[in-house]
Amino acid sequence: MRLTTKGRYAVTAILDLALHGRGSPISLADISARQDISLSYLEQLFARLRRKGLVTSVRGPGGGYLLARAPKDISVASVIDAVNESIDATRCQGTGDCQQGTTCLTHHLWSDLSDVIHDFLDRITLEELMHRHDVQRIASRQQDSASQIAVLPIAHTS
Repeated sequence: MRLTTKGRYAVTAILDLALHGRGSPISLADISARQDISLSYLEQLFARLRRKGLVTSVRGPGGGYLLARAPKDISVASVIDAVNESIDATRCQGTGDCQQGTTCLTHHLWSDLSDVIHDFLDRITLEELMHRHDVQRIASRQQDSASQIAVLPIAHTS
């Protein structure tokens, strides 16, 4: 199966937004710091998420991003789909030309698996992930780490 970092990072970043946003815009710099995802990469992902109506942007001081829908209305599959990522277990990226231009013996098996995985991820919402104890524990640890980094004194050289 092929799910690249684009899909994984998009899900991670929008889950971070759902956990920390709570009605206030969250900057991509904050998400970048907590999740160790490059800011420029997040900008690309959030542009796609915004175009698909999953997030909205708020400009100006204190700006950032908000979820455009309730967490219960955003599935993991919709996030992956929004960044043009495919969940594809086939060797041919679903085209059916896997064996010298024709369909291979197991193409339909892997295609069916791709559909099952997509359906599975479509049934999982951000809200469900937000309520998982492991997710809450990790988010708390990341927030604490980000807070400690923000208050570290700057060393002055003489």
